[in-house]
Amino acid sequence: MTRPRPLGLRPDPEDSAGAVGEFALIDRVVARSGTAAVAEVGPGDDAAVLRTPDGRVVACTDVLVEGRHFRRDWSSAEDVGHKAAAANLADVAAMGAVPTALLVGLACPADTPAAWLEDVAVGMAAECAPFGAAVVGGDTSASAPDSQAVVLSVTALGDLGGRAPVLRSGARPGDVVAVAGRLGWSACGLAVLRRGFSSPIAAVRAHRRPAPPYAAGPAAADAGATAMCDTSDGLLADAGHLAADSGVLIELDRAALQQAFVDPAGPLPQVAAALGGDPMAWVLTGGEDHALVATFPAGADLPDGWAVVGAVHEPADDGPGVRVDGVPASRVAEELGEGAGHVHFG
Repeated sequence: MTRPRPLGLRPDPEDSAGAVGEFALIDRVVARSGTAAVAEVGPGDDAAVLRTPDGRVVACTDVLVEGRHFRRDWSSAEDVGHKAAAANLADVAAMGAVPTALLVGLACPADTPAAWLEDVAVGMAAECAPFGAAVVGGDTSASAPDSQAVVLSVTALGDLGGRAPVLRSGARPGDVVAVAGRLGWSACGLAVLRRGFSSPIAAVRAHRRPAPPYAAGPAAADAGATAMCDTSDGLLADAGHLAADSGVLIELDRAALQQAFVDPAGPLPQVAAALGGDPMAWVLTGGEDHALVATFPAGADLPDGWAVVGAVHEPADDGPGVRVDGVPASRVAEELGEGAGHVHFG
């Protein structure tokens, strides 16, 4: 493994957010943000105006805080833009919808390089472009005088295209549990960066720029998915949300997960061996890959990209929950030396 080189731009007092000024900064960022196909009125007025072909709007918000969700010495500005957009676009896909637009709130220190913020906009625009989506508005503010952290609050909007939304509460006994996307890669990359290295680059890149399986969400809805959510906090934690909201027991199959998500030639076993860990710890508890976990009726024809990893049962005597090969999720996480998922105020 190799150690990372510093990322980002050198501060230029004459090209900082404070020196450029709010409205000139907004103009520069908007120029990098692309155009949303559904926008009748884009950035520049008091609010955007969007067409809603379905008549309903899917909406979600995520907040990314520097030092908590990203570090400027680990990730480029474009990486941060990709990651901020992906965290929200994946939630739209998890409802069975297609993303249409983003709204962005930004708070940053006055000495933040304006060019760095432009590159964040470039990353967001690139993540949105495949859907014809774009940033259509937002707000900017200076951080508190004693704060040096950049904070991004991103709201994503989406269109269901006539589909019923897929909720977390629809799983039923007899359903199968399936996952689309990657599990454990972002957590593996984070483990590498925390130890001062930058390889294997595939894992580090997965942490800097997640690759959610956006198309898998609407495809799952079309295939009759009964429940679905994004695994932003880790598979055990987010399968737990499905189990709790649906009032069921979700049983995960460790062998199926191992086969589907631990490539012997991939980065997870390589890094786990170097660090003396178990790659299944990242698969089960690592977040920020933004894979999708869903339940489908038994015998359903699953779309491409979905791997069956478990089944849904009646709740046990102690209520709804998640087990792995019969072992409660909390004990599995403890045995792996991990928490059962990301805890935002932990």
